[in-house]
Amino acid sequence: MFFDIESTGLNIASDSIIELCFVKIFPGGEQRVKTWRVKPWDYAGNCQKEINPSAQAVHGISAEDLADKPTFYLIVDELVEWLAGSDLAGFNSAKFDLPLLAEEFERVRMYTDKKPEIDLHKMQMVDVQNIFHMMEPRTLKAAYMFYCGKDLENAHAAEADTLATYEVLKGQLDRYNGDPRIDNNMTKLARFSTKQRTVDYAGRLVLNDKDEPTISFGKHKGKTAREVYFSEPSYFAWISNGDFTLDTKRQFALLKEQFDQEKRAAYQQRKEAQTRPLTDEEMGDAFSRLSSKFGGQGSLF
Repeated sequence: MFFDIESTGLNIASDSIIELCFVKIFPGGEQRVKTWRVKPWDYAGNCQKEINPSAQAVHGISAEDLADKPTFYLIVDELVEWLAGSDLAGFNSAKFDLPLLAEEFERVRMYTDKKPEIDLHKMQMVDVQNIFHMMEPRTLKAAYMFYCGKDLENAHAAEADTLATYEVLKGQLDRYNGDPRIDNNMTKLARFSTKQRTVDYAGRLVLNDKDEPTISFGKHKGKTAREVYFSEPSYFAWISNGDFTLDTKRQFALLKEQFDQEKRAAYQQRKEAQTRPLTDEEMGDAFSRLSSKFGGQGSLF
């Protein structure tokens, strides 16, 4: 499924979606297009969120255009149903569109009574822009001309950009047919078009060469999350209370929950080992140690 998002601005933690389009491609080539316009909502302030003038200059959507539109909260159930069973593809979506979509889901979970049953992290993601930049470093408009041989009309409208992205990927598959890096395979395309393996969309947690979640910034950069948890557990509280995206906070919280469970299990094992009767072998080892301590005399009495 291809998708594109227009927003109030470029700050994932504070900006909101105002338009999103999905183009669902079925085996055999059938395609279905769904576009929503969304009133950007400030949940804490209980009011419509403003649009950054620089963003409006790009997509041309004003606050007045969205005044009678539903909020993301009101379309979330329909959106979850639309996304069910799909993988994702987009243009620069791994860096911006997907993290912002995840952030909107997290806002619904945090501020409303709805708990969307969707985990975007389990969906494979093909970023067509990354493939394009690796093969032909240009813009979407140039990519459309390069791969499709025509001008992209109505650029920066979500539907036009989404459909163009789909056409560009098809053009890439045709152009690089036979290249071992490019194949019509979701897993291979997702791996090739994703430059860094991240745990959260903001890239604060990345996977190292052992697939361990690792801190990518600050004083603990390069340390695994597990190492930091056991050396400075307060760091996870700092993340929870800090100026990070809700998705980043959630991934840290999930890791903390995992480490907490491991810690409790280890404590329980030690406790059980201390209270259960010793086996004959353990009794023999203990006697040998005591005998050695008291000079190897054969008896302690």
